[in-house]
Amino acid sequence: MPKWTRADLAEAARNPLAYIAERWTPTQRIVERAALSAVVMGVVIVVTGGAVRLTGSGLGCPTWPKCTDQSLTATSQMGFHGAIEFGNRMLTYVLCAAVGWAIIAARSAEPWRRGVTRLGWVQFWVVMGNAVLGGIVVLVGLNPYTVAAHYLLTSALIAVAVVTWQRTREGDGAPRPLVGKAVVQLTWLLVGAAGALIAVGTIVTGAGRHAGDTSEVYRIPIDWTMITQLHADLAWVVVALTVALWFVLKAVDAPAGPRDRARDLFLVLMGQGVIGYVQYFTKTPEILVGLHMFGSCLVWIAVLRVLLALRERPETSAELPTRPDAALTGAGNTV
Repeated sequence: MPKWTRADLAEAARNPLAYIAERWTPTQRIVERAALSAVVMGVVIVVTGGAVRLTGSGLGCPTWPKCTDQSLTATSQMGFHGAIEFGNRMLTYVLCAAVGWAIIAARSAEPWRRGVTRLGWVQFWVVMGNAVLGGIVVLVGLNPYTVAAHYLLTSALIAVAVVTWQRTREGDGAPRPLVGKAVVQLTWLLVGAAGALIAVGTIVTGAGRHAGDTSEVYRIPIDWTMITQLHADLAWVVVALTVALWFVLKAVDAPAGPRDRARDLFLVLMGQGVIGYVQYFTKTPEILVGLHMFGSCLVWIAVLRVLLALRERPETSAELPTRPDAALTGAGNTV
């Protein structure tokens, strides 16, 4: 094993990312997998957060950042609910590790792609902000508005992670549109409708069953049947826009990539729609609600992939600059 000198330790402490970048160059596949791991963990944290709510474990750890006033971790006396809530908190560290791996891989790649590295840092700060928001959710007793904000911020994290993953698989040249402006506008309309669908879904959750704890938890004072109907109507709007987009892409003879992504989105929407209607007519059983949350993530990812498929970014014609090794120890090279 290499022997670390005092100078090595000082350099690693001063700028650890630059220190790693000098000594490790990941392959393109590693960079892509690192970015994909952040996407996967974003979905996992949604599913496990849903499990916390659906098992009534939202206040299994009644305070934050400690689990109790006397203990940092869950204790045996707290039982099943404490273990579930604390386990979900621990998964935040796994999510941080995935995002950290993506940052390190992008920073160490040759040539160094600053844009991808910055996207990794955006993910990191969103995770930190959402961790604080998650603590607030506990401290205010699972107020449904904070729960909704917690989910929406996680959706934003998934969006940035998907963009990062896409950027690792393309070049740094200027984006070249593969379709006309009208098609792009239709797709942005689809993205907006999908965002509204997710937002209204959080209101459905905040007004309905599965408040997140076995105690009395405040619910959003709105008619659940009415808001659920609005949610279903928005879902059909998203389906209609997806079908329209697919036909338009066929009509303008768009490349296979955008057409395939639109087809994938339609199939995901059909599966999500079946789950949604079954859970509604069966009084929202926990397992179906959990599957619906997972499906919501897949829908959001599929929508974003449609948008990102409408352009391509080739490699730049000129050789990209390598990492500025001469300035790696500078205070400004932390992204």
